[in-house]
Amino acid sequence: MKLSVLTENTAGAYFLAEHGLSYFIEYANKKILFDTGATDVFIKNAEKLNINLEDVDLIVLSHGHWDHGNGLEFIKNKTLVSHPNSFIKRFRKGEKKNIGLKLSKTEINNKFSLITSKKPYFLTDNIIFLGEIPRLNDFESQATSFVKENGEDDFVKDDSALAIIQDKELIIVSACSHSGICNIVEYGKKITGINSVKAVIGGFHLKKQDNHTKKTIEYFKKNKVQRLLPSHCTQLPALAMFYDEFKIEHVKTGMIFNF
Repeated sequence: MKLSVLTENTAGAYFLAEHGLSYFIEYANKKILFDTGATDVFIKNAEKLNINLEDVDLIVLSHGHWDHGNGLEFIKNKTLVSHPNSFIKRFRKGEKKNIGLKLSKTEINNKFSLITSKKPYFLTDNIIFLGEIPRLNDFESQATSFVKENGEDDFVKDDSALAIIQDKELIIVSACSHSGICNIVEYGKKITGINSVKAVIGGFHLKKQDNHTKKTIEYFKKNKVQRLLPSHCTQLPALAMFYDEFKIEHVKTGMIFNF
């Protein structure tokens, strides 16, 4: 499997960056665009990598936040897979600016062949969109800084990820992990029946050197995950703890990872 970083918070040499995430995944004769970032940065970086986005077989939207899906404005005529709740208006508590998608669900339907699923959806026999992630542990997704348009707390139930099967092992590709990166990995294991996790890449949504980060590190050590690549919404204090434990790489735009 080959994963090219099209959008990230940190710029690699000669590449653009923004607060957002977009990966181009090539595996088993499929080309998948996982999120599109906030602008057309993913397109400009794809051009620098000689990636033709016209060749994309389908797009996966991990959840309905602006920094993962507003780039959808700059691409069309593809199959788009996401959770059905990805298209609601949502806000930070105490603020009035919509942090959901710029495009409405009607506009999305007009631009794409839309598939929505709360349940796991098999893109291929070996690539699974996990749908809605059960939140089962006692340290992830315990609080939220977001609200829905109706004022209810928004725990971003649409937050999802990919589970990719390779040589009887799992590669987990997350985006922002509002549902909890450990919950995501556990669900990937449950859906596939595979317990060996080769790699986890993406946003882990960890901010501090706190109990949440500590327990996440303990989980990865217990599960003997071979390669960890936290990025995007994983902030520096947490990244420092991961570096101390795992000697992680710093994920930047333009980087290519082979698994």
